[in-house]
Amino acid sequence: MENNTTQQVVHEVPIYAEPIFHIGNFQVTNSLITSWFAVLIIFIFSLVIRLNMKKIPGKLQHIFEVIMDGALGLVDQVTNDRKISEKIFPLVFSLFIFILVNNWLGLVPILGSFGFIAKEGATSVFVPFLRSGTADINTTLVLGIMIVLASNFFGILTIGLWKTFNKYVNLKGLGEMFTKVRHNPSILIVAPINFFVGLLELIGEIAKVASLSFRLFGNVFAGEVLLTSMSAIFAFVVPGPFLFLEVFVGLIQALIFALLATVYFTIASQDHGEHEEHEKKDEGKLISV
Repeated sequence: MENNTTQQVVHEVPIYAEPIFHIGNFQVTNSLITSWFAVLIIFIFSLVIRLNMKKIPGKLQHIFEVIMDGALGLVDQVTNDRKISEKIFPLVFSLFIFILVNNWLGLVPILGSFGFIAKEGATSVFVPFLRSGTADINTTLVLGIMIVLASNFFGILTIGLWKTFNKYVNLKGLGEMFTKVRHNPSILIVAPINFFVGLLELIGEIAKVASLSFRLFGNVFAGEVLLTSMSAIFAFVVPGPFLFLEVFVGLIQALIFALLATVYFTIASQDHGEHEEHEKKDEGKLISV
């Protein structure tokens, strides 16, 4: 007498990226493969546009030029300075495209259907070869750290190392306590407060990393869980509207990340000390009038 047992295969979306293979001690996950695939798609698309560049643009070139012009105009609305926009636009726009492609690749049903069966104890789990790179906290965390470091480096190049340093550790304000106390005794209170605010801004830089990385990861990961759950419950018909919703969410999240990066670059390039001096001069003129 034979006992035919069927083993059920579970398709879960774990919070961590699943390993696919190893290169020595280096673990290659499905989200990393998707990120490589996204870079390859962007490279091929950019190469096709570059090789077909003409003075009289074709349809593809014209569409791309309209998108670029609209994106640059959107950056201008944040920076209010075309020179700054032109400096940060290549990085911000590239970041937007990379995140967008990663978000959308994780939603392609065909790509997510290829994988292998891995055994976890008595349960067999389906592991897809491809998973959205932005659904991995490691990817979004690296992107967040990169933006914060790059924005501060941009600030150093724009306003100088000393002024950027004084945004966080206001040694200049503490020094003015001894030079301006006779003319302005209130500086004994204002200077320590400004020094403390600078330290809060330093903590805020760390908070920016968490804000950028967890917002993007949380929205993309939640979308994958939602689609997987709806597909398991209602099969093929109902997940359609949710799929279109996640396409829209992927676009919005890429746009938010790029705009926040633009804001951080803009803030880093501004000299708060000059603004304060201008305000003091304006106040002096009003008083004299």
